[in-house]
Amino acid sequence: MGKVPFGFFQRIQNAPDYLPSWLMSVVLVSLCGGISWLDHQLGSEWSAFLLYCMPITLAVWWGGRRLGLILAMICAVLSWMTNLEGHIFPGMAAYTLAMFNRLLVFIIAALAASAIKARHEADRARIAALEEMRQLEKEIISISEYEQQRIGQDLHDGLCQQLAAIGCAARALAEDLEVRGVPEVRDAESIEHSIQASVIEARSLARGIFPVHVDRTGLSTALSELAETTGRMTGIPIEVAEWSEVHVDDPDVAMHLYRIAQEAVNNAVKHSGASEISITLRAMGDLLELRIEDNGKGLAPRKSDRSEGLGLRTMRYRAQALGTVIEFEPRPEGGTSVSCVMKVRTRHEDDN
Repeated sequence: MGKVPFGFFQRIQNAPDYLPSWLMSVVLVSLCGGISWLDHQLGSEWSAFLLYCMPITLAVWWGGRRLGLILAMICAVLSWMTNLEGHIFPGMAAYTLAMFNRLLVFIIAALAASAIKARHEADRARIAALEEMRQLEKEIISISEYEQQRIGQDLHDGLCQQLAAIGCAARALAEDLEVRGVPEVRDAESIEHSIQASVIEARSLARGIFPVHVDRTGLSTALSELAETTGRMTGIPIEVAEWSEVHVDDPDVAMHLYRIAQEAVNNAVKHSGASEISITLRAMGDLLELRIEDNGKGLAPRKSDRSEGLGLRTMRYRAQALGTVIEFEPRPEGGTSVSCVMKVRTRHEDDN
């Protein structure tokens, strides 16, 4: 005998969403009438009074506790009338007491169904809130990513180009002053060199905000550029260790991993007082591990999730978007290890 599909019960529970109220009333009345007929047919030796709990439960689920209590009283009256002639009790008082006991059972069934319904609705509301929060987190990350890309693109196409133009003008001025033999030519050359250095820093900053090469073949390159740029700007040596060249097929996955590494490196630079930082990217079968380690003072113990900074929460959200978790662990020799292991489709250098 086949199993009743779970969706069948869901359709019964959600009947008010697609059935008119008069049809549900007909269903409840028909169930009560059918159970009353069955109870009469069974006679005094057998009782079907527990079957009345089914329409009572449906009444509570479809119309609320008040409708369930009303139907409980109706079922008690039907049970009274059905068994009035053939009951086996010694007298009317005993029969009446038995009917009151049945009424109590029906009322308890209605109250129990109401409590279960309230719990079910609370659980459904909690699940909906969690799903909405997860969707909101995803949208926040998406908006943040878009804004970072927009700012990086504006830096690259706007400020960098303007600085380059100013550098060309400074170079032309220096050449003109050199032709004239004016001693201020050294100042013009110094201005040109400063502008060129500013262009390099602005382009590095733009690449950090908007790494255009973070795609299926460029995650390793982007991490190397991140290490080089951050090391040059902070003076902290950052090593990138890759056991084999890894190509992540999904560019969104690659971008999330890059942002996690970027935030972990920034935290190590700003808060840990580290003098060495390492970034490790390695594939282990169908698993990909990203690990960032430093030799700083480590993370301060947190009292609750709300005590975390925005950067740590963002890394956790990105890890959730990847379907995994991010681990923050102290290193035995001092410092912090940030790791993220996920199942991802990758392609290695030695793959055909």
